[in-house]
Amino acid sequence: MRKSIAITAAGLAVTVFGLTACGSGSDSGKSGGKADDTLVVGATAVPAGEVLTYIKDDLAAKAGLKLEIREFTDYVLPNTALQEGSLDANLYQNQPFLDEFNKSKNTDLVSVVKAYLPPMGVYSKKIKDIAKLADGATVAVPNETTNEGRALKLLAAKGLITLKKGAGTDASPADISSNPKHLKFKELDPAQLPRSLDDLDVAVINNNYAQDAGLSPAKDAILLESAKDNPYANLLAVKRGNEDDPRVEKLAKLLVSSDVKKFIAEKYKGSVLPVTSG
Repeated sequence: MRKSIAITAAGLAVTVFGLTACGSGSDSGKSGGKADDTLVVGATAVPAGEVLTYIKDDLAAKAGLKLEIREFTDYVLPNTALQEGSLDANLYQNQPFLDEFNKSKNTDLVSVVKAYLPPMGVYSKKIKDIAKLADGATVAVPNETTNEGRALKLLAAKGLITLKKGAGTDASPADISSNPKHLKFKELDPAQLPRSLDDLDVAVINNNYAQDAGLSPAKDAILLESAKDNPYANLLAVKRGNEDDPRVEKLAKLLVSSDVKKFIAEKYKGSVLPVTSG
């Protein structure tokens, strides 16, 4: 059954890094945290957690920023924690996802700056060329609203399907108007997609889960999103009213710095693309 972004997040694992064992972040949920307080940021492990760890280890001290990273394994808890105040900011989502989350969960979260683009890709253990996708093949897509729409738009851009006119970021298989290869769609939890590849013809997988599973988007994807006019750059988000927090401003500046751009280019070699402006 297709799940929306409002799925219950209870029971999903969260790994917490940093000095604070529990409780809220410094001045979390309050506008204008003190500049010398620790900024508590939620993130998924790859690439967000790795980018933030680089900033924490190599750049933060010089910028006068104290940074604590809390790592999450799903796409819901980082936003609920930010809204509730146990995080000061998070880094893992794109604007369409944030907009849908705010709409469905009645949250008040806003983007501060775009940091990088983790291109979504199509992966397979059975074929090495998307053109070889067989008639009637089984295609798995994420079962979350905006990620599913993003996956279908990627397939449509390649001409594998056609979406109904006006289908937006929340497109689902019901919005497919033409399916010349008679593809069969299977909707799975995003984190489950890499583990299910053996049982599928292809799967459309979010960048962070692909890399967590040891897949290289630049090398292993048989179809990868283009960076041109792509709305899915990951962004630094805060609760509305905290955009001008001096700690947030410092992190935002570092995220688009030449040092971070170089780190992303060297570490991910095309599997994650840097963004140089917000």
